[in-house]
Formats: sequence, C-alpha cells, structure tokens
Amino acid sequence: MLELMGAGFLSILNVESIIIIVIGVGLGLIFGAVPGLTAAMAIAICLPITFGMSPVNGMALLTGLYIGGVSGGFIPAMLLNIPGTPSSIVTTFDGYPMAQRGEAGKAFFLTIFFSFFAGLLSILILIFVSPLLASVALEFTPIEYFAVTIFALTMISSLAGNSILKGIISALIGVFLAMIGTAPIDSFPRFTFGISELEAGLDVLPVLIGLFAISEILKSAESRKNEIEKKVNASYRFRDMGVTFVDLFKQKWNWLRSTMIGVGVGILPGLGGSAANIMSYVAAKNQSKNPEEFGKGSEEGIVAAESSNNAAIGGSLVPLLSLGIPGDAVTALLIGGLMLHGLNLGRSCLNRTGTSFTGFLLHS
Repeated sequence: MLELMGAGFLSILNVESIIIIVIGVGLGLIFGAVPGLTAAMAIAICLPITFGMSPVNGMALLTGLYIGGVSGGFIPAMLLNIPGTPSSIVTTFDGYPMAQRGEAGKAFFLTIFFSFFAGLLSILILIFVSPLLASVALEFTPIEYFAVTIFALTMISSLAGNSILKGIISALIGVFLAMIGTAPIDSFPRFTFGISELEAGLDVLPVLIGLFAISEILKSAESRKNEIEKKVNASYRFRDMGVTFVDLFKQKWNWLRSTMIGVGVGILPGLGGSAANIMSYVAAKNQSKNPEEFGKGSEEGIVAAESSNNAAIGGSLVPLLSLGIPGDAVTALLIGGLMLHGLNLGRSCLNRTGTSFTGFLLHS
C-alpha cells in the first residue's frame, strides 16, 4: 500500500498536474461564486476536455472543479447574503453580518484557512480508512436514513431563534416544496396541478436563489429608498484583518468536530454538504460559550459551516471509490469521468490495489 501511495504521489506532484489542479480549482470557484452555476455544471462542461488527457491529469481537473465549486459558494453568501451553492446556506447566517461590519476579509481568511485543512483531513481519511467507512455506510437501512432526516429536522429548534412557530412553519414549507414532483416509489405526480414541467420537481439551487436573492434585492431596494447608504471601511490586507494565531488555535476543537461531522454525513448517499452544514452549525452553537453571537457574525459559526461542507467532499468520495455508489449528482459525473479513462471502482478494485485513492489511479 505504501508503495502504491508513493507512486501515486509522484505521478501527481509534477508541474503539469499542479497547473491543471490550480486551473480546475479556479474555474470551480467561479462556478461556485455565481449563483445558479454549480460544481456539477462545471464538471459536465469540462468532462469532454479530459478525454484527451491522461487519467491522472483528467481526474485532477475534475476533482479540482469539484472542490472549487463547493468552496466558491461562500463568496456571494458573505458579500450578498445569497448562497452560491446549497452547501453555503448556513454561511450566510454569520458571514454576511461580518461583511456588513467591514470584516469580510477576516471572514474570508477564516473560511479559506479552515476549509483547506478540513478538506485535507477528509482526503487523508479517504485514503486510509475508506473501505471501513464504506462498509459502515452500507449498513444504513431506510430506518437509519429516516432517523437521520428526522434528526436534521429537529435541529430547526436550535436555528429558529425566539420563535419556534416560525421555525416549524418554515420547515413545513420546505417539506411541501420537496414533495412537488413525481413520487419516487410509484411515480405518482404530487402537487403538479397538471403542469408537466413540475413533474421533475423543484431543484434546490433555483429555490435557494428565489428565497435568498429576491428577498435580499427587495431589502436592499427598501433600505436605499428610506436610508442614506453608509460607507463601510474595510481592509483586505493580512495585517489589518485582525486574525491572530491565538484566534486560529481557539477554533481547533470546533474545526475538528465540524470536519468529522462533514466526513460522517458525506459518506451517506443523498445527504451531502447542506445537511452537514446544519448539523455542524448546531453542534458548534450548542458547544459554544457565546451561543447568543450565532447569527450575528460569529467566527465559530463560519468555521463550523465551511469546515463541514469541505470535509463532506472527502466523505462523499468514500462510497464512490470503495463501492462505486455516487452520493449526489457531482459524484455521479465523476463516475463518468473515471469510466471514461478506464478506471474501475468497487470492491474488486479494492482487493487488487489496496485502500488508497492512488491505487485506483494506478490500477488503470
């Protein structure tokens, strides 16, 4: 296994592959930062480009697009209060208030720093213990999935603030929107009202843009009409951001807890970074010494949200590489990329190449 890992790292640590990774992450950040564009769209567009590449460079580009597409959603979430991706919903709770205070640079630094290390730790977990985690995920039956879903819904009580009734109403509206479309079991159309376009259901991203973007546009229009716009003095130089090593060290347990939640939720197909966001945010709020600051620009909330959604990337690759089971649309496209280059997935590949991701690449 160590020999395979060493050979795999040598195959990726070259100038060409590193440049491709940087390009992939950069393009992914652009797709993630523009509301309406997703990591799945970025991979779908760039997938034909990888046909003429080597397997290593092709997967480097697609993986860079995946990571950049998920990470880029924090930019409009903090600056515009509009989540660029479903995984950035919770980032709006504290990122936007910090930007309003002129601390957008500090919020960006915390996000990039802890997201990077959360993603790195999740990839290390993927390399060393992916078969074990995948076997645990296989034990989940519909009963366990139902329990996890109910558990996520109960967390609304921690996010509802002072009005539980408003939280319950919001949850019921969300459940109603999710039920629109064709039933997954008997294909019976639900709440389509005879409109064929609604049979496919409502995609998450357009719903989020409608809920967040339209309300924010109306709020901005009203504030500009009734108030004099205040100028916010913000500095983006590192020395003026106010981030010290002591501040980073204080977030170590919050980061580690959120990363583990992200990995755990990521390995379960169908949940993804948005569910990990909520769970880690609520856990951070319950464990915080200052829970009243959450929703008003808390650094702990930003670290929890962005660490979990980046850690979910490595978690979602566990069932993909170990069992050949995609967890969402993005990993389903990654399967297409792997098959395009003749890379096998599943337990038969594990038995021949070991437990590392590099083994999958070398098996080709």
